[in-house]
Amino acid sequence: MLSRSSFTSLVVGVFAVYVAHTCWVMYGIVYTRPCPAAADGAAGAAGGCVWPYLARRPKLQLSVYTTTRSSIGAESNIDLVLNVEDFDIESRFERTVNVSVPKKTRNNGTLYAFVFLHHAGILPWHDGKQVHIVSPLTTYMIPKPEEINLLTGESATQQIEAEEQSNALDEPVSHWRSRLTLNVMVEDFVFDGSSLPADVHRYMKMVQLGKTVHYLPILFIDQLSNRVKDLMVINRSTTELPLTVSYDKISLGKLRFWIHMQDAVYSLQQFGFSEKDADEVKGIFVDTNLYFLALTFFVAAFHLLFDFLAFKNDISFWKKKRSMIGMSTKAVLWRCFSTVVIFLFLLDEQTSLLVLIPAGVGAVIELWKVKKALKMTIRWQGLRPKFQFGAYNDSEKKTEEYDAQAMKYLSYLLYPLCIGGAGYSLLNVKYKSWYSWLINSFVNGVYAFGFLFMLPQLFVNYKMKSVAHLPWKAFTYKAFNTFIDDIFAFIITMPTSHRLACFRDDVVFLVYLYQRW
Repeated sequence: MLSRSSFTSLVVGVFAVYVAHTCWVMYGIVYTRPCPAAADGAAGAAGGCVWPYLARRPKLQLSVYTTTRSSIGAESNIDLVLNVEDFDIESRFERTVNVSVPKKTRNNGTLYAFVFLHHAGILPWHDGKQVHIVSPLTTYMIPKPEEINLLTGESATQQIEAEEQSNALDEPVSHWRSRLTLNVMVEDFVFDGSSLPADVHRYMKMVQLGKTVHYLPILFIDQLSNRVKDLMVINRSTTELPLTVSYDKISLGKLRFWIHMQDAVYSLQQFGFSEKDADEVKGIFVDTNLYFLALTFFVAAFHLLFDFLAFKNDISFWKKKRSMIGMSTKAVLWRCFSTVVIFLFLLDEQTSLLVLIPAGVGAVIELWKVKKALKMTIRWQGLRPKFQFGAYNDSEKKTEEYDAQAMKYLSYLLYPLCIGGAGYSLLNVKYKSWYSWLINSFVNGVYAFGFLFMLPQLFVNYKMKSVAHLPWKAFTYKAFNTFIDDIFAFIITMPTSHRLACFRDDVVFLVYLYQRW
């Protein structure tokens, strides 16, 4: 059986191999090997090279059509919403057009955008060298519930409407994607026909021109730019909606990277991630500089490693724990309560699974630690559980006296602040329900004054003149993660109070560090 140190070394070794492999894969995505015979034109033609059609500098036109069908074969039942003559692939632009919404789309149907890049002066379906791509302009999502003032309430009519709305809130409705972002790969890159990258190959259309094979312009729709904040609910009375069409050129390396990221987001949705959860991942890629994104990847990898090591050492420490000497039971209970409340709050706010899942795992571990701290055993009498608590020895009772003394003085400050904050929010802030107000009141108390509940443990440490009884390995890993969370606080979308709590934890750890010193 492996010792703990060798197991940790094994985990760190696997982590290092994973990071190295990921860097190699990322290099393979960004760098594409050109056709080796491209230097000699005649040899390149015979050597299986695939040449860019854009190198001929054709005169192009961009056309965007909308239709309720996912495929079209002719000009019927389609609407032209944007036509860019003398289209310059090097010049970026952004235009907003009004799109007619068919009755079928207003009744929770789908509307598609067909984007054609074709020769100027020729209709797309008459041009043998046109390229096109299809993208849905609608998506289905559960609308966000309306918030109300819980004290003033609403009239009987408004209440009936609210009840009808709450029944419909569980059903997804059609939303309008108000942005359409287009890209064309503009590099005159010569591909090796025998080793075409699979990611780009599905976007390529080949034509034979004389003795050489050319690939037509690679047209790409940036789905990562479709954010939840840009979605608009489609009502039955809506006849027109705005659509912002933006275009920019793209390099081959970034195109391949973007294709892989879109495939990753699609895979997350296939695994059950909602549109909102996928949107959090999109925000990391779209709203972040690529160099900062690379830094974020390494930071996230180390966060995952430290999370695992912190959980492992924390569980190992409490699994061996037989005595509560020097440990504040009140601090353990509060940490459990606050972790569960934060999890319920994040669940109520429909926070990203990137934040919600670690919070849920942490809540389960804190519940188990409470069971160990209270020396609780559960015996089942049929279907009815019976709880039994172990006895404390004299040293543990002394620790409990210090713990109770700290909590007594702390309660004089904490309870009035929490009650006052809950009353203020009830009078001035709107909520979806009484449950939402209750959870928000609890979590605001946790975030604003939660660090005060670290004081009992600090007081016990001071009285006993020792911090040797604390799980310092787990604390160290959690401290590293706390500083990493400071970075993520600016990248991942989360409630402001949860963001501020990340910085509060830095202060708590520094106080523990001072006591150890």
